[in-house]
Formats: sequence, structure tokens, C-alpha cells
Amino acid sequence: MNPFIRRSINFFAISFLALIVFVACDKDMSVMLDNSATSNVGVTLVDSFTVNTSTVQLTNIPTAGSGTLLVGKAMDPQSGTIKSTSYFRIGLSSTTNDIPETAQFDSITLVLKPTATPYSFGDTTKTQKIAVHQIEKALTIKTPTPLFPNQALPIYVTGATIFADQTFDYNSVPIGTSSFRPHMHAIDSLSIRLADAIGQDFFTRIKAGDIQMTSYENFKEYFKGLVLVPDEENTAVVAFNDTLEVRINYNYPSPDGHKRTGFKTLNIMEPAFQYNNIITDRTGTAFEELSATNELRTSATGGLTFVQAGSGVVAKIAFPSLKEFLQSENIAINKAELVIETSSKSNTMHPIPSNLMLFIADKDGVPTSFLQNPYAQQGQIQQAPFVTGREAGQNGTYTFNLMLFLQQLKSSSVYDNTSFYLSTTSSNLFTSFNTASIALENSTPKIKLNILYTKFR
Repeated sequence: MNPFIRRSINFFAISFLALIVFVACDKDMSVMLDNSATSNVGVTLVDSFTVNTSTVQLTNIPTAGSGTLLVGKAMDPQSGTIKSTSYFRIGLSSTTNDIPETAQFDSITLVLKPTATPYSFGDTTKTQKIAVHQIEKALTIKTPTPLFPNQALPIYVTGATIFADQTFDYNSVPIGTSSFRPHMHAIDSLSIRLADAIGQDFFTRIKAGDIQMTSYENFKEYFKGLVLVPDEENTAVVAFNDTLEVRINYNYPSPDGHKRTGFKTLNIMEPAFQYNNIITDRTGTAFEELSATNELRTSATGGLTFVQAGSGVVAKIAFPSLKEFLQSENIAINKAELVIETSSKSNTMHPIPSNLMLFIADKDGVPTSFLQNPYAQQGQIQQAPFVTGREAGQNGTYTFNLMLFLQQLKSSSVYDNTSFYLSTTSSNLFTSFNTASIALENSTPKIKLNILYTKFR
């Protein structure tokens, strides 16, 4: 080391509690020799950082082609009610007319199978009811547009598709219903008998070789599809795989005089035309005024904020004075972690996310990138796993490594005027309703940014 330069190393852990948007400021800064305070280390109070938090409703949530049919209605005391209705288009798996001449129609059934990893959200101790309706208007994809002119589209939108807020007309009279206990780990399949009139029509047309049954293109013009609608009294949302079957069952006499059975199968032929319509009702909660055009500061919600998949609710986190700190002379960042505590518990009727991610929103509040994994191939999303509290009653945490982000924030303008959107990971964002509430301390979200740095002098 150059003898003319005296180098003293001080490791500082700067901890912020996320406070009210544009208003609050935390004044705690601890000086430490490692990641935890020790008895022989002094503590310094620094009034340096303002931390802004709020709750944001994302727009243009694509739910088509996810492979998962979410059906049901559930209530969470903090975030309100969420309801999912699943639409899908079907077609004959084989257009070959192989039905025996002497066959007679028997019944038509819709067979639903739970996802490979059974999933439910809400109270599954009560009987749930699902109604099947016939779609009257053809499902169509939509080209997304920004919420306001000249804005970017969210990074999770990759093109024209069907979005969570879209609805299509369907016949108000159900063609089938089912009541069941949603113990998804114990259900092999759920079979719903549909109206005989529809099955008889399909059967007759197939046997007659009608043009509507000779190709998928012709059939989808004739029959627009089905929609699964949950009862308003339901208490849970459940997940089914998109490998469903509609079976046209028939019977016929065999040469030996015994009755034989068979069936023709219809499936989802185009996964892009299966999607979940998601509706929320936050009446009576702290988030009643939350909308795509109205983010809620934590000052308006008693400090509360949360993250929810499916509905697209994220927690906004911003550190407006962070760049100024990084540009201080003679400092080098050694370690930077964002630690978020959640009061939500695992193994409850309302599952929590196993991992969270951070979108990076631009100056217009549009998530246009994401926090990358600093130790993986470039462009890989950093996922913070849920870690349970070490002691009974202690909050669980999600921890992000911000080293790469801080390096880029300091050295370029690419992240100027940006903020973080805490969100469920992209794979679960569209296939579940997993929810995490941010823990509170003195009506303040428990969100800490810990930075260890070396100061030269």
C-alpha cells in the first residue's frame, strides 16, 4: 500500500425502514465490523435516506396459455375478494368417424384434472360449486396498448394474447354443474355431466359426417367454447390442468351380444385460447381505492402493502437519494442486500410465494426490466426464496442481492428515476393467487436495505 495514503476501513450497515411515499425518512444507520452489531462497536445515527413505498396494480396481465385453469372465488381479510373464471376453446382430437353404425349416444362429460402440483387458495373445508356455460362470442386475442400514450409496455407482455381483464359473452343458462370438496391432493379428476342435447348434437353430426366436424377450423366456428364459472358463495380457488377432456360417450352391441362402450374426445387444441378472467373486489379493505391508475401510498393504508399473484398487485419501493450516496467520494460497496419481512405464514389456506422478484419500473411506473441474478448468466431473473423465521413467531424474509444494480446505478443513468416493484416470480404471476403481506413495525413496512462499504481517506 502506498505509505503516503492512510487507509482506514469502516464497515457500515445502512438500514432503512420503508416509509410513506414522498414523505417519511428513517434515521437509523449502524456502524459494524461485520453483518451484525456487536457490543464493542459504536452506533451512529444518520439522516440520509428517504424510502418510499406504495401499492401498485399492474396492467395487461396475460393469463392465456399458462397451462392452468384457475376457477373459484376466495376472500383474504387484508386484500379482499378474488374471483377467477376460466374460458377455453375445444376441438375433436380426431375427426375420423370411427363410431360403429349401431352405436347410440349415452352422455357427454367434462373431465377436469388437478395440476401436477395440486393448488388451492382459500377455505377448502366447504363445498364448492362450478357451473359450465357455453361461450357465445368467439375468443379473440388482443394487441396490448400502454395505459397512456408514449409509454412502454410491461416487460412481461410479449405480444397479442388474451388478458386477465377480458370477458366474452356466454349463455347464462349452465349446461352442467358440479359440487365438490376441493381437497385437490385427494382428487384424481372431477367429472361434470353436460347437457344431453349438446352431446346428442355432437354425436349425430359426427356420425353423419357434417362439415362442422371434419376439421378443427370448422368446429370452432360452430362451437365457440366453454367457460367454468364459480358460484358466488364459493370460498376457494382451485387449479386444473389444461389437459382436460370432453367425452362424448356412446354404447353399441358387440357380435357376442354384450354391450360395449366407447367415446369421442374433445380437448383444448390451442392453449393460447384458454385463459383466466380475474376480478378483484377490495371493498371494505385498506386497498379499496387501488386501481391501475391509482397507486396507494402506505400513508393511506396504515403502512400496509402486499404482493399478490394473479391479480397483479405489487409493492413499490424507491430510494430517491441512493444514487447521491453512491457517488460519494472514496467509498467502495462491498455488499448490498434488500431484506423484506413478511407477516404471512406458510402452510395456511392462503399460500405465500416461495420466491419473489423485483421488477424495475421506469419513470412512468411501467415495469420494463428486472433485477438480475449477479451470479448467473446475464439476463437471468434474480429470485429471492422465502426463508422462515429462526424462532417461533418471527417473520419470514425475502433477501435480494443488489450489488450489480448499485454498480450500474452509480456508473450510468440507465436506472435514474426508477423504482422497484416487488412481485411474485413470472412463472407464478399468472398461475396462482399466492399472497405475501409485508410485515409492519410502528405502522411502517419492514423493508431494510443493508449496505456494507469501505471508505478510503
